[in-house]
Amino acid sequence: MSKVPVILQIVPDLQTGGAERTTIDVAEAIVNAGWTSLVVSQGGRMVEELEATGTKHFLLQAKSKNPWVMWRNSYAIEKICRENKVEVIHARSRAPAWSALWAANRLKIPYITTYHGIYKETNALKAFYNSSMTRGDRVIANSRFTADLVERRDPKTKGRTSVIYRGSDMEALKRENISEERTSELRAKWGVSDNRRVVMNLARLTTWKGQRLLIEATRQLIAKGGYDDVLVVLAGDDQGRETYRQSLELQIAEADLAEQVRIVGHCSDVPAALAISNLSVVASIEAEAFGRAAVEAQAAGVPIIVSNIGAVPETVLVPPHVNEEQRTGWHFESGNAEQLCEIMSKALDMSAEERAKLAEIAQHHVKQAFTKQAMCDATLCVYREFLPKNR
Repeated sequence: MSKVPVILQIVPDLQTGGAERTTIDVAEAIVNAGWTSLVVSQGGRMVEELEATGTKHFLLQAKSKNPWVMWRNSYAIEKICRENKVEVIHARSRAPAWSALWAANRLKIPYITTYHGIYKETNALKAFYNSSMTRGDRVIANSRFTADLVERRDPKTKGRTSVIYRGSDMEALKRENISEERTSELRAKWGVSDNRRVVMNLARLTTWKGQRLLIEATRQLIAKGGYDDVLVVLAGDDQGRETYRQSLELQIAEADLAEQVRIVGHCSDVPAALAISNLSVVASIEAEAFGRAAVEAQAAGVPIIVSNIGAVPETVLVPPHVNEEQRTGWHFESGNAEQLCEIMSKALDMSAEERAKLAEIAQHHVKQAFTKQAMCDATLCVYREFLPKNR
């Protein structure tokens, strides 16, 4: 009988975010396949959820960018791999990727990476640091946009790059699968009354996610008149960026938007958050490598507005890329608060029939390419390529 495959994933921490959610989803798929799943991270609020899948978690200073800590981590990873007979290492971020790469090289086992973000390369040192992600036996990109960027930066990755779109649990996002108890609990927690039209922004609080822009667009929307019942919810962890969060609070106060914009912190129940939403906005002012929030809004049947940069054309369809009848949301020019305001107004003024039609088209679109099952199946196929052929 052949040995059960053992896969180790490494991610900086398990607090919140797309890389972290993908780590857990793939870990669950590994266990469901009858394999052994291991994850190394610095810990966080999602560890309990990870371990519930049957995955063994190892605590390490995986978030550190200190070269000495990274080097020391590589020996800790090597020890974990030897003791657990790991056959494939899968790194999901740059700092822990260096540690994983060194360990994999010493062990002579396959090393895989996933590009979850767009890493800036402003100089040669930064490019070298990023290269831990392009040295994999296979480099997984979470969109065609990301794959093209990787291959432009490092032409040697051509032939080793695979596009595997971030997948979401479509069933979990359906409104009919979300209890009134969950939505009521969330409304009570956030202080959102039933008579408010909710505009949801699901993004960690960081400058490039564009919360400032959304607040300004909201100021313009309220000034138009007729939208006093609109409540913009900024749902995301500041991850220690207290100064930025305080700057948003000041902007809200100075614009006299205390009744229209609310910062609620980390959201642990995204389906319920979308279930109480009338509109979702992704206001990023820098390119999204994928855009999970946009996909999940479409899956939930919530109209979506996104800035027109990064992987947006792959996730939210608009003319002229498709016919008007195939539209799944709206794009606006990145950084253009006035245009965002106009589209928000248009989306909020849709009739129930128009909303239902848009939702149907959007849900069909995301089910074709962005399911959790498709992502996990494709990732396990990559692992199988590097396992002994008798598995």
